[in-house]
Amino acid sequence: MAKIKITQVRSTIKRPENQKLTIKALGLGKINRTVEHEATPQILGMVNKVSHLVIVEEL
Repeated sequence: MAKIKITQVRSTIKRPENQKLTIKALGLGKINRTVEHEATPQILGMVNKVSHLVIVEEL
């Protein structure tokens, strides 16, 4: 599997609860925090749900 780097670039203030929980499940929570994950279908689905809050780069 390929690895992806996910960086949060926008706040979760005034966002629906499911988006806040998705950001937390990805290991984010503060702006400019970055995590690396394997590009599994589950992770890609989570990223797709909050794509307006994060930037994704392939490694």
